Amino acid sequence: MARYGANASALPASYPDPMLCDASRPACAELPTTSPAGVCGHRARGVASYPHADLGGSPALRPRASAWRGARCALAVGVACLPALAGAQAITWNGTAAVSSQLVDRGLAITPDTPVLQGAVSMSTASGWSAGLTASAEARSPGKVVEALAQGSRAWALSDDWQMQGRLLYYDYPSNSRLHAFDRAEANLGWIYRDVLSFGLAAIRVTGGSDHALRGAADLDLRWPLPWRLALTAGLGYAQSLPSPYRHRWQRYYANLDAGPYGYGQLGLAWNRGGWRAELDRVMTDPASRHQAGVPGASSWVATISRTW
Repeated sequence: MARYGANASALPASYPDPMLCDASRPACAELPTTSPAGVCGHRARGVASYPHADLGGSPALRPRASAWRGARCALAVGVACLPALAGAQAITWNGTAAVSSQLVDRGLAITPDTPVLQGAVSMSTASGWSAGLTASAEARSPGKVVEALAQGSRAWALSDDWQMQGRLLYYDYPSNSRLHAFDRAEANLGWIYRDVLSFGLAAIRVTGGSDHALRGAADLDLRWPLPWRLALTAGLGYAQSLPSPYRHRWQRYYANLDAGPYGYGQLGLAWNRGGWRAELDRVMTDPASRHQAGVPGASSWVATISRTW
């Protein structure tokens, strides 16, 4: 369960998509394998020059290269999968548009408690390869992208009941200096049982600041079908904290500030019909995680509605 609201990749219907979801970040709207990556409410991540921190104590005042640098990195992840996709006989394209009450990633609020717009495009092949790009922006400032996400993945059928998927993702936050601490690359490995239960492990490397230590996260998600096109969704996650931004006079630095691992989760109800999907989730986050980001936690409730073509 990773992300709710308007954050989150083309994944099997049972596997939460980080490009399309947002509250706990591993918890995203379940989308068909052909769905664009990264579009859902709670999971889940602007541009000026930012000073970087030298954890040894002295500030290394090196301005951030330009917002486009992160965008190029994100694009490179998706482009890396094109050779494999090009070798396939048929490529399926999909697009998704969504609006969420907030963007939340692994229990941490990426945006204030305000509506978020998301758009995603993805390509996939029958052999299991997929790639996608997603962009998210607050409805009150649609011209400013708060999070850009690129992903490439490969899925395998292990048996009639089990699937496995490997993914590479890059998150960039071009319009918010606070979120620069969350710019990162991730390698994920997940297992899905009958599109009902999924378990995922993630290796995370932060690209902003100077603390590039490898971090990890684990997520367990459930999607149980109910009558009337409804489904019960639930998720639990545990992650190592990312570097937290802090200020010294007018300068901004990044450090872990002794923020330890934290837990997060969600319980919700989802509805699907054709390409439409609506979901309402109750988001729960370890209070200790608030100290990591230096901002209030995510809203207790996150709602998302999306349309996929």
